[in-house]
Amino acid sequence: MNLQLRPALVSFLGLSVLTGLAYPLALTGLARTFFPHQAGGSLLRMDGKVIGSTLIGQAFTDPRDFWGRPSATSPGPYNAAASGASNLAPSSPALAEAVAARIAVLRAADPAAKGPVPVDLVTASGSGLDPDISPAAAIFQVPRVAKTRGLDEARVRELVARHIEGPQFGVLGEPRVNVLALNRDLDAMR
Repeated sequence: MNLQLRPALVSFLGLSVLTGLAYPLALTGLARTFFPHQAGGSLLRMDGKVIGSTLIGQAFTDPRDFWGRPSATSPGPYNAAASGASNLAPSSPALAEAVAARIAVLRAADPAAKGPVPVDLVTASGSGLDPDISPAAAIFQVPRVAKTRGLDEARVRELVARHIEGPQFGVLGEPRVNVLALNRDLDAMR
């Protein structure tokens, strides 16, 4: 038994150090060297202060700002510690009520908006943390944002167009607009 125990313990300890310490430290070092912005959480700063991450949505509710996808996390929106969806089925009356309430909020914020409301403005993402919206969702909000900020609608539309990112690697996903980055640049407009 002792002849088998010692090699097993040595193997266990050696692999624990290799896979639990050396490998993670090496990958962290490589990430910080070659991808420092991403390894640091993709944080956005304004005047030296962290205002958020491009990877996690934020609860923008001021009519002067672009709004992101609703968040289904609890106890509050965009809680990264409680990432997850609402798990409501498409046939759920509770989901239908939530969507209707979200549409009512959007219509109240911009009564002139008569077109269909983009689905990503009224349904939460699977993670509840989505930082992006579709270009259609951003364009839908342009009149409200331009009016409340006293800006020319064409200038705000141009800003949205500059923030449209294509699919990842050209093929994965759909075009998208990062809401935090868009609102940050909107704040810089005069």
